[in-house]
Amino acid sequence: MNDQTPDSATDIPALMQAMGQRARAAAADLAFASPEAKRRALEAAADIVTARLPDILAANAQDMAFGRDKGLSPAMLDRLELTEDRIAAITAGLRAVAAQDDPVGAVIAEWDRPNGLHIQRVRTPLGVVGVIYESRPNVTADAGALCLKSGNAVILRGGSESFHSSGILVEALRAGLHAADLPEDAIQLVPTRDRAAVRELLTMTDYVDVIVPRGGKGLVGLVQAEARVPVFAHLEGICHVYIDRAADPETALKVTLNAKTRRTGICGAAECLLIHRDVVDSIGQGVIRALLDAGVEVRGDATLQSIPGVTPAQEDDWGREFLDMIIAARVVEDIDAAIAHIRRYGSSHTESILTEDDAAAHRFFQRLDSAILMRNASTQFADGGEFGMGAEIGIATGKMHARGPVGAEQLTSFKYLVTGQGTTRP
Repeated sequence: MNDQTPDSATDIPALMQAMGQRARAAAADLAFASPEAKRRALEAAADIVTARLPDILAANAQDMAFGRDKGLSPAMLDRLELTEDRIAAITAGLRAVAAQDDPVGAVIAEWDRPNGLHIQRVRTPLGVVGVIYESRPNVTADAGALCLKSGNAVILRGGSESFHSSGILVEALRAGLHAADLPEDAIQLVPTRDRAAVRELLTMTDYVDVIVPRGGKGLVGLVQAEARVPVFAHLEGICHVYIDRAADPETALKVTLNAKTRRTGICGAAECLLIHRDVVDSIGQGVIRALLDAGVEVRGDATLQSIPGVTPAQEDDWGREFLDMIIAARVVEDIDAAIAHIRRYGSSHTESILTEDDAAAHRFFQRLDSAILMRNASTQFADGGEFGMGAEIGIATGKMHARGPVGAEQLTSFKYLVTGQGTTRP
């Protein structure tokens, strides 16, 4: 990592241009690195993260103190905190990515033409990826690992509050690259908290091929407004759970509670509960009371306000990412009303239907176009690791190139390899 202190005065444009130049050169070498070398680098990085556990915990304690002084919410502090278990999950993620098949060079399709040409479409790295994110230092390891696996160089710009934790994790990743004789500049962390570095990164079209923003609405809005580099949008996680008239009571209870309360500060946390009118006095009552008993503030519509403890919902509670022990709740007439609500207020992230009716599930899946749609499963499964990707760089909610969890395969493009035998075109 660059030895700049996090708040030191520096020439930001010159700093970022130099990082871009190094990343572009590293990407050219990494693009044809062997799968074995990339695997060795990731496994070595995992070993180093384990060995440096005390250092990572100490660095994270600094970051937590900074976050408290900054006034971060409990949910954001939870995102920031690293524990021994969470660091163990980071190393497990590194090893899982290492063990995956290498996507680079994989043949997506191939065919022969009547003119004698043999054509292959094969996966190829994007080049240089810029990742801008808030709070969560584990994103540092996830993004670094996935970009390495997919043959891309990466420039990481973490949140100011996670500066020290991210710094040590990047040191481990770079040490892994060194151990495998791969270019260390393939993984770089912007060595300053100065926000001017973000704006510079967004315009580095000569060096950066794609930007991946991972954070709240303010960050993503800034990136989309100012970027001249293509963007994989990772918008808010305004995730919905819909309890259908054919829901199983036990499933509805345990899935809804998990979707809301397991971790409130992640993008897969449920933020809105929709209940079919036919079950509001049975399953709905039970679920609402269970949420209240679990300490969740339920902001309900007029029908649900008859339940003691439910507070009135305001218009801006629909389509709001609380990232806290708060959920908006509404009674809907039928599945089509639920679909209409999600279309209006959702962020195209993740929605779950709780039902035993196959036709209802099919209708929900067919008529909504969020990146992830689930049936009888918690929205908290909206995670690349849970999808078997080892890790994720984010949940892409746009419709171009990649959608849903962005893993190593999604960080590739493709090229065509055309083979002839002296073939000419008439």
